[in-house]
Amino acid sequence: KDHVALLLLFGTLTSINYPQTYPNSTVCEWEIRVKSGQRVQLKFGDFDIEDSDACHFNYLRVYNGIGPTRTEIGKYCGLGFQMDSLIESKSNEVTVQFMSGTHLSGRGFLASYSTTDKSDLITCLDNASHFSEPEFNKYCPAGCVIPFADISGTIPHGYSDSSSLCMAGVHAGVVSNILGGQINVVISKGIPYYESSLANNVTSKEGLLSVSLFTFKTSGCYGTLGMESGVIPDSQITASSSLEWPDQTGQANIWTPERARLKRPGPPWAAFTTDGYQWLQIDLNKEKRITGIITTGSTIVEYYYYISAYRILYSDDAQKWTVYREPGVDQDKIFQGNTEYYREVRNNFIPPIIARFVRVNPLKWHQKIAMKVELLGCQFNIDLRNLENTCLRCRAPKLTMPPPPQSNNDFSMQTDKTTSTPEIKNTTVTPTVTKDVALAAVLVPVLVMVFTTLILILVCAWHWRNRKKKAEGTYDLPYWDRAGWWKGMKQFLPAKSAEHEETPVRYSNSEVSHLRPREVPTILQTESAEYAQPLVGGIVGTLHQRSTFKPEEGKEASYADVDPYNSPVQEVYHAYAEPLPVTGPEYATPIIMDMSGHPTAPLGVSSISTFKATGNQAPPIVGTCNKLLARTDSSSSAHALYDTPKGMPGPDSSVELVYQVPQSMPHFTGS
Repeated sequence: KDHVALLLLFGTLTSINYPQTYPNSTVCEWEIRVKSGQRVQLKFGDFDIEDSDACHFNYLRVYNGIGPTRTEIGKYCGLGFQMDSLIESKSNEVTVQFMSGTHLSGRGFLASYSTTDKSDLITCLDNASHFSEPEFNKYCPAGCVIPFADISGTIPHGYSDSSSLCMAGVHAGVVSNILGGQINVVISKGIPYYESSLANNVTSKEGLLSVSLFTFKTSGCYGTLGMESGVIPDSQITASSSLEWPDQTGQANIWTPERARLKRPGPPWAAFTTDGYQWLQIDLNKEKRITGIITTGSTIVEYYYYISAYRILYSDDAQKWTVYREPGVDQDKIFQGNTEYYREVRNNFIPPIIARFVRVNPLKWHQKIAMKVELLGCQFNIDLRNLENTCLRCRAPKLTMPPPPQSNNDFSMQTDKTTSTPEIKNTTVTPTVTKDVALAAVLVPVLVMVFTTLILILVCAWHWRNRKKKAEGTYDLPYWDRAGWWKGMKQFLPAKSAEHEETPVRYSNSEVSHLRPREVPTILQTESAEYAQPLVGGIVGTLHQRSTFKPEEGKEASYADVDPYNSPVQEVYHAYAEPLPVTGPEYATPIIMDMSGHPTAPLGVSSISTFKATGNQAPPIVGTCNKLLARTDSSSSAHALYDTPKGMPGPDSSVELVYQVPQSMPHFTGS
C-alpha cells in the first residue's frame, strides 16, 4: 500500500505503470490539501480500469476530507470510461484511492488536480487537435513532463497539433514542470517538417507534415542579451581559469573567456582546471530580467568537449551570490546541459532572474570544461517586477558560494537523461501570427481622401473657368452645344473653298482687343469670299482662313452704332463689315470700272481694296479707316484708304459712283 500526501496546489496523478497495465492486488492513496477556504477539482485525461467484478475489486474512489472522517464522493470503474466532467470537493481536502485486484487488462488512469478557480484546467494528455478554437487559454497542471507523452517541433516555428500542449509549453519555456501555469495557444496552418530539439529537460522529436500547428503567446522577453552580438564587451566576460597550451609551432593557444560567445567561429572558453569550482561570469552592466540561457560545447570536431550539467548563480554586486532554485523547492536547480559538442541546448528560468551578474558553474562535463553561451531576457523595470510577483522569491538571500562537488566528472548526480541529441534553434517564443496589416488600414483611408480632394479641386477649377468665360462677354468660342459637335469641329479644320454656313463665328471681345496691329494685314489675306470678311483676325489666325459666314441680320448687342467706314475716333473694331444701305444691293459686289480717269498714285502708296484682285495674290490690306491705318502702320502718310460706298457722301468727291476706286490706286483704260 502506497500513501502519498500532496501539498501542491496543482499536479498530476497516475496509476502505477501507466500507461502499461497496472499491477494486481495493490492499494494506492493520494491525499491532497489546499489552502483553507479553497476547494479541489479533479479532471481525468484517461480512465481504463477493468470492471469484470462490477467495481468490487478494481475501482477508483474519491473522498471529501482526509482520514476516518472522510466522506465518499464517488466510486468509478470501466474500460475506456469517459469522464468528461470535473469532480469537485466540498472542502479543501481530498483523498483519492485506487484499488486493484486480479485482472487481465487495463491501463489505469491519469488525472490532473487544481483548485476550483482554474476552470480551464486540462490534463497532460490534451493536444491541440482536441480544441477547435484558433486561439485559446488553458491551465496546465504541474508534472506534465512524462515519458509517454510526445511532442514534435520547436520554437519559434511551432509544434505539431498531435503534441501534448502542456509538455510543449514546458519545452518552449512558457510554463514550469514544477509549477504548471497558464498557456495562451495560437493555432495556424501546419508545416511539412518539424525539427527536434532539447530544452528544459524535454526532448522534442522530428515530425512530418500535419494539418495544423500551434505556438504560444508570451511577454516577448526572450531576446538575446549581447554575447553573440558583441553588445557585452570582452572586459565584462571573466572566468575562474583559461585553458592554455603551446601548439606545434610553439605559439601559445589560450581559450579565454571572451571566446565563450555563442555562434562565433573558433574555439570556446575552456577551464584550465577540471573541477567543480570553475565558473564563467558575465557582467550585464546593469540589472536585467534574465529568462533563459543557451549553451553549446566546443563546436570543434577535434575537441569533443562539452558541459552536460551546471548550476546558475546570480548577484547584484559580484560579491554575494545566490544559487538559482525553483519556487517551493529546497534544492539547487540542476540544469540539463549538452549531450554533444556542437548542438545548442536551451534552459529557461521560471520565474526569471533579476540580476546584473550571472555565473555558470559546471557540475558535469565530457573530457574538459568547455562551452559557448548566450543569455536570454530583456530590460528590467518596475512594471515587469510587478507582473512577475513570483520572481521575488528567486531573489531571496542564500549562501554566498555553493559547496564544492567532486573534482572529477564521474560523480553521481540526479539529472534526467534524454533520448536523442537534438538541434536547438531559439531566440524567442513569441509566435508569428498573421494579422490584418495595420499599415493598410491607415493608407487606404488616406489615399481615398487624397483622390477625393483632387477630384473636388478639378471640379471647382472647371466651374471657375466656365464662370470666368461667361463673365467676359457674349462673343466667345463656340460651345459644343451651340451648333452641334460637327459644326464646332469644322471651325478648327481647313476648308478648301468658301461654303455657306448658317452659324456665324463669334469672337471674344477680349481677344480682339489684345490683337497686335501688325497681325491684322497678314490675317486678313485670304482668297475671295462671297461676303465681306472680318477686319480683325481674332481667333481666325489660328484657324488659317477667314470666315465666309453670312453676317446676322441687324446689329449685335455689342456693336457700336457708328459709321464703320469713316470714323476717325472710333475705337471699336467690327468682326464683320456692316451691311450696305437699304437702297443698294444687300451685299457688296465687285464692279468693273473704267480707271482711266484717275491719276496714277504716287510712289510709296500701296494699292488697297477690300476685294480680291486679279490673280492668285491678294493685295495687302492696311486698315479699315484712318484710325486703323494709324494703328497698323505708322510710317504710312496716306490720308484715306477707302472712299465712301455708294449712297454715302465722301470727303473729296461729288461724283456719285457705285463704288469709287481708292484714290491711291492707279487706273487703266479699257473695260
